[in-house]
Amino acid sequence: MSLFRDDGIVLRTQKLGEADRIITLLTRGHGRVRAVARGVRRTKSKFGARLEPFSHVDVQFFARGSELIGRGLPLCTQSETIAPYGGGIVADYARYTAGTAMLETAERFTDHEGEPAVQQYLLLVGALRTLARGEHAPHLVLDAFLLRSLAVNGYAPSFGDCAKCGMPGPNRFFSVASGGSVCVDCRVAGSVVPSPQTLALLGALLTGDWATADACEPRHVREGSGLVSAYLHWHLERGLRSLRYVEK
Repeated sequence: MSLFRDDGIVLRTQKLGEADRIITLLTRGHGRVRAVARGVRRTKSKFGARLEPFSHVDVQFFARGSELIGRGLPLCTQSETIAPYGGGIVADYARYTAGTAMLETAERFTDHEGEPAVQQYLLLVGALRTLARGEHAPHLVLDAFLLRSLAVNGYAPSFGDCAKCGMPGPNRFFSVASGGSVCVDCRVAGSVVPSPQTLALLGALLTGDWATADACEPRHVREGSGLVSAYLHWHLERGLRSLRYVEK
């Protein structure tokens, strides 16, 4: 029997029995972890409210054995709030739907429990902090998070040079299957021709150039969101359920 301590973001919760919950977290040191939190649905629970989606928490786990991830689910025995991002997210529909899509994305990209995913964890923490503070439009924060999640997992799209032959950009065509922008010689069936401003926007979101992203026109933002959604769908092999509710 061992105790483990880690900090993480609550991704989702599931009811278990009459008073318990299964909490899914993305942690700094152990990647995605599912744990049982006993009695948290009771009104007198001391830490149930801390284990809600979007919460950044410091958690103590109790596991049977020397490893946190074993045959059974560990128990979540203590929880302290680091940052209650949910307070700045759940009261606004646009922020809430964007944040929900972020949580689902993070869970999909960390499908093996117990494997550290530090870059994905830090990316999620930063995105939720930005979203909760309202520093940028929620859909822009979401698209930036999706693009950077793809990048840290090895699927970074190209928005300038040709993704196939490396021909210096800008290039007119964009192919999801080919990895992004492609030149006229490398274009394949299904390639689209987005506006140069849309490709500039997506490049800015990927690199963190918020001055360019915030100044972009709504029509280019909508076109860019469509490309991001299609590119994410291609690499995840199925779409995110929460994306359909996101306001554009």
